Amino acid sequence: MTFLWILLGVVVLTILAVVSIYNALVMLKNRFKNAFAQIDVQLKRRYDLIPNLVETAKGYLQHERVTLEAVIQARNQAVSAAQKAASIPGDPQAMGNLKTAETGLSGALGKLFALSESYPDLKANQTMMSLMEELTSTENKISFARQAYNDSVMAYNINREKFPNVLFASSFGFMPAALLELEGAEERKKPDVKF
Repeated sequence: MTFLWILLGVVVLTILAVVSIYNALVMLKNRFKNAFAQIDVQLKRRYDLIPNLVETAKGYLQHERVTLEAVIQARNQAVSAAQKAASIPGDPQAMGNLKTAETGLSGALGKLFALSESYPDLKANQTMMSLMEELTSTENKISFARQAYNDSVMAYNINREKFPNVLFASSFGFMPAALLELEGAEERKKPDVKF
């Protein structure tokens, strides 16, 4: 009879340990999803600023239509990639696509900003200056949100890989989450938004 009580105790403790592991992984997964939602909010804000920026610049950059269209196209690709990443935060392919799209958008914006340096009236335009200030602020918020997301993903991945969690994580559907990071030195630069 004592053996049955000991066996029952071991089974109950094992079940409690598995439930605890599962709940911890759920909490950490939801935490990094929430952190990505904060990135998504800032990206949407950035994407909303870009058409206003292009509209303001259009009057001054009439002969630079290719550059303006490249910015809008890069923005649209980034919006699409961000929507896919928001639907499955942490997915390596979605994070890679978002990184590529954001890099393209930053490059297109960099060209627009460099080109706008040649137009003093555009640089002095109050609307343009205000939009540039908003964009700079948004870029900073995106950086902070990305850092919070990456911290959350790291905590999730570490917890997922700990023993005995690693024994159960995959069977419960907890796959590794991907960081959202920029690799190259050029990609790490924010667009120069001084006016």
